[in-house]
Amino acid sequence: MSNNYQRSAIALFVSTAITSAPLMAAEDEKSTKDAVKNAEKISVIGTRAAPRSASDSAVPVDIIDGGEIANQGPSDMVSLLQNVVPSFNVNDQPINDGSTLVRPANLRGLASDHTLILVNGKRRHRSAVITFLGGGLSDGAQGPDLSVIPSAAIKQVDVLRDGAAAQYGSDALAGVMNFTLKNASEGGMFEVKYGEFYEGDGDGVQVSGNIGLPLTENGFINTSFEWKQSDPTSRSVQRDDAQGLIDAGNTHVASPAQIWGAPEFKEDIKVFVNAGLDLGDGAEAYLFGNIAKRDVEGGFYYRNPHTRGGAYSNDDGKTLLVGDLTPDDGISCPVIPITTGNVLTQQNYIDGVQNNPNCFSFNEMFPGGFTPKFGGNVTDTSLVFGTKGEFGDEVFYDVSFSHGRNEVDYKLSGSINPSLGPDTPTEFSPGTYIQQEDMLNVDFSKAVDVGFDEPMNVAGGIEYRNESYESIAGDQESWEIGPLAAQGFGIGSNGFPGLSARSAGKTSRNSVALYVDTETYFTDEFMVGAAIRFEDFSDFGNTTKGKLSARWEFVEDWALRGAISTGFKAPTIGQATVRNVTTAFGTDGALIDRATLPPTHPISQKKGGTTLTPEESTNFSVGLVGEFENGIFLTIDYFNIEVTDRISTTSGIKLTDQDRAELVASGVTDASSFTEISYFTNDFDTTTQGVDIVASYDMDMFGGETTFSFAYNWTQTVVDRASDNISAERIKMLEDNLPALRYNLTANHTNGDWRVLTRVRYAGSIYEDHLDSGLPFNVGSEVVFDAEVAYTVDDNWKLTVGATNLFDETPDEITPYDNEIAGSLYPTTSPIGINGGYYYMKATYNF
Repeated sequence: MSNNYQRSAIALFVSTAITSAPLMAAEDEKSTKDAVKNAEKISVIGTRAAPRSASDSAVPVDIIDGGEIANQGPSDMVSLLQNVVPSFNVNDQPINDGSTLVRPANLRGLASDHTLILVNGKRRHRSAVITFLGGGLSDGAQGPDLSVIPSAAIKQVDVLRDGAAAQYGSDALAGVMNFTLKNASEGGMFEVKYGEFYEGDGDGVQVSGNIGLPLTENGFINTSFEWKQSDPTSRSVQRDDAQGLIDAGNTHVASPAQIWGAPEFKEDIKVFVNAGLDLGDGAEAYLFGNIAKRDVEGGFYYRNPHTRGGAYSNDDGKTLLVGDLTPDDGISCPVIPITTGNVLTQQNYIDGVQNNPNCFSFNEMFPGGFTPKFGGNVTDTSLVFGTKGEFGDEVFYDVSFSHGRNEVDYKLSGSINPSLGPDTPTEFSPGTYIQQEDMLNVDFSKAVDVGFDEPMNVAGGIEYRNESYESIAGDQESWEIGPLAAQGFGIGSNGFPGLSARSAGKTSRNSVALYVDTETYFTDEFMVGAAIRFEDFSDFGNTTKGKLSARWEFVEDWALRGAISTGFKAPTIGQATVRNVTTAFGTDGALIDRATLPPTHPISQKKGGTTLTPEESTNFSVGLVGEFENGIFLTIDYFNIEVTDRISTTSGIKLTDQDRAELVASGVTDASSFTEISYFTNDFDTTTQGVDIVASYDMDMFGGETTFSFAYNWTQTVVDRASDNISAERIKMLEDNLPALRYNLTANHTNGDWRVLTRVRYAGSIYEDHLDSGLPFNVGSEVVFDAEVAYTVDDNWKLTVGATNLFDETPDEITPYDNEIAGSLYPTTSPIGINGGYYYMKATYNF
């Protein structure tokens, strides 16, 4: 057997079916730290053949060491990744319904559910949260929740920046991210971190740890945990309408009346376990999984005590909404015109409502208006187990079963069910949503000698997946039709009406996929890969996708690479069946209740809704990769992604009185308060193109060693086709709400016991449809600096201090809309966030 054949066979065993972390012999990370530091990083993502370095791959792959992720201030995974992957974008999500609980992130300018997430090479389940308000780009997206992964558990993150649906199935339009878990059989660490924003708010405490233990002499069990609490922030100014009430003598209005900022994390607990065991005779077993629980509470829109429809007035503040508590006594309640800046001081209000026990208005209960708090409890669990090894004749196998479940239980406090009048509670549980996925994978691979320099790797397999989406009714008070409903008072918990028992239910589907994947080295310098995948879904039919990739090393250490592929993203069950009501700015610029209905609902169909179909994509990339003689490593890649029939929610569609009557008749009993609806639809086509440049260089300086890394991304999205259901503002958000240009430059210097890290981050200008209200705002470019200093006290202890956004940069202030609309001081979709500088300190104990 040739050396090439031996090398290929060994590598195939390591990487079979994009395997989980190597399990045959648990790695002792502590004792081999120096060796690992000098070894070339390899990745199994994007190939089912030999694990490769980033330079040997036919498609662009970023290999991010766990230490690079840990050397930062933010504590949530999406923010950590944004700082090291320029084509990965995420912004703050204040007052954004479910997006406050699970922030949508975007790779290469596409939606958050256009990136496939793997853990140890296995598909990660989706979150139950659907981002109804996703800043335009991710409106309606339903992707996995990355924030449940603790940074302490991560050994390595591989980011495949290329379409890969032909290899891995639905969702991999923008690329694939694979999180490899730590697998040490001994040692570990504990860490305590404290941080605070320069403004003096957002205090956060985090305790995390990792421990590796042997599992007999032939295996390991590695456990990681993280616990976090953090206070909310406020980057708000007082609203004009709220200030007007205060100026008129209303002393019950909060200042500010509405909070824009980071939500409060009351508790955030994450645990991940990774285990492996050598079974002998070339076989091994593996198991990994997690449990995470998070309790989050954020802000919501202010309800003005003169104008809020369904609660205070139904004619935009001309008259007060007054309820007759004794409608059968023959005495009607008076009409109260609002003629001053503070209705509480009007004598007709005092006599007709305040001192009249038979008449009621919510000015008695909340005289200054009210601002609900919205949040929820997120529970995430997963379990993956399997076995892999080798049959005779060097055929490798990997058989695994995966289970994933994500549950979100929404909460609303400081609100009312107006139809219940004075008997309304002020805290509600509007409903629970559950996403569950179960999957069976059987994969095979073999190196076949076809007469070339190396054997051709042939891989194939089958995947069965069952997924379900369940809606569970909220508490009765959150959706109940109270006695004042007939008098014009709104139905359901205001701001986020509860899901009624009639609207609850569970829907499921299954799919079966078959794939074949080959890679062939025609010469030592020229490799070609090909993949084809057939997938059949029980709800919308089947699809077949393919991919071709190639790499040509035209001179030593320099190669051209490229790929072309077709892909798809299946509509999720949640997108096809979910019903939701949220507070948003309507088409006329006023705050209204907007219902999202299934696209097959009669009212949706009346407004143009149809059954959802898959999104289709064509992905093309070409790049250059190499290393100069002085050690500078460089990759330059161009990508072009065309996506047709993209799924999103429509812009708000106004309802008529007849529409509302039909909704009530169909069982949507709270429809009387709806002003607009939206639904999921295959609404538009886009072309996204861009350039990624990655460079790194190590050198000795100042008596130590310094690693420089540079990552650059330019991305442009053009909407090629859009239906009448998407507004012009929405189209501009799709094209310009992410920075066209982002880059990071990092220097990490180590000298004896000291380490100093500095990073500069640039984000180009963006366009924001401010609060989806139709008011345009152009946000300027920003340069942000990060810094961190660490000192190793002894073999066990390390102390670190640092700052993210060192010089406290903030986005351009919102003018002239800040007070007029909702009191937001900064553009809420700013790529650098709205909270400013953040300092932190941490103590780490290694053992």
